[in-house]
Amino acid sequence: METELTRLLNIKYPIFQAPMAGGSTTPDLVASVSNAGGLGNLGAGYLTAEQIRLAIKEIKLRTDRPFGINLFVPEQSNSSEESIARMNDYLNKFRAEIGIAPNPIIPKFAESFDEQVQAILEENVKLFSFTFGIPSLDVIEAMKQSGTIVVGTATTVEEGKLLQAAGVDAIVAQGSEAGGHRGNFLKSTDESMIGTMALVPQMLDHVSIPVIASGGIMDGRGLVASLALGASAVQMGTAFLASFESGAHAEYKRKVRLSNEDSTEITNIYSGKAARGILTNLMNDFREYSGQIPAYPIQNALTRDIRQAAAQMNNPEYMSLWAGQGLRLAKERSAAAIIKETIDQASEIIRSFNRFG
Repeated sequence: METELTRLLNIKYPIFQAPMAGGSTTPDLVASVSNAGGLGNLGAGYLTAEQIRLAIKEIKLRTDRPFGINLFVPEQSNSSEESIARMNDYLNKFRAEIGIAPNPIIPKFAESFDEQVQAILEENVKLFSFTFGIPSLDVIEAMKQSGTIVVGTATTVEEGKLLQAAGVDAIVAQGSEAGGHRGNFLKSTDESMIGTMALVPQMLDHVSIPVIASGGIMDGRGLVASLALGASAVQMGTAFLASFESGAHAEYKRKVRLSNEDSTEITNIYSGKAARGILTNLMNDFREYSGQIPAYPIQNALTRDIRQAAAQMNNPEYMSLWAGQGLRLAKERSAAAIIKETIDQASEIIRSFNRFG
């Protein structure tokens, strides 16, 4: 299943493991996917520059194959002090329910993007991807000058065209089925909810660089469908969430395995940015909140203590359980088994097509 992108990256299979920030993409998972012939990706948006360096070193100890690092492009937050204070007061209700202190001290809302970028440049990784917008052209050019392949995220054709104009080497076309944060940056989330099957071919008609299909792809059937649409690879996230190597909390994995295609919703209550996740009690409780939810990364920092305490208490109802709409197909198995089963199934489908050809 060689494509333009597999040749460019020197990988065996056109399968990217999605860079899920927050701990799911451990060095073990990233390396295991790469060793199995796919492209492992570390979600490093929440990591300090030093943590990124250490993670890259750990991955390189486990594999000599290509892998990628993903960051969040910084955004300007226009949230008022009043909305932040009101939100913190509202969150104190949930802090009391799980027995943690009110009004936590928050030293900073996000890590330094410039320092994160510098760490990636110094560590010489094969692929750098980003979401939430487009970084400066200086960042893209520096990556390319160092020999790193650059990949951006788009939820609409217009976003894809802007990414190509900025000089990226490939585009992740993120369909509305995808789990985790939405990568839209031109229009609102509601205006950027195009499904993968509709988005990919339209994107390909308007850009001349490789497109990676993302959203709802869980097995060989999704891989074949995406390749048939013209994609050069697929990006699979939820498929790896319940894997042995995933760093997702045990309760998070359990919820993924027990949930169905209609179990997720788009919410901004955890981070201030729209993301698809499994419905929780906290999401339900927030339906009563009439105030403005502070934008990312402020809301993400405000809810961090609640999410971390919930994880320690094995209480998934206060955790952010990001997952896509294909989660009924997720299974507990190794990353290598996921890659093998996906390729085996895709190969059998292609053989069946050839028999009828």
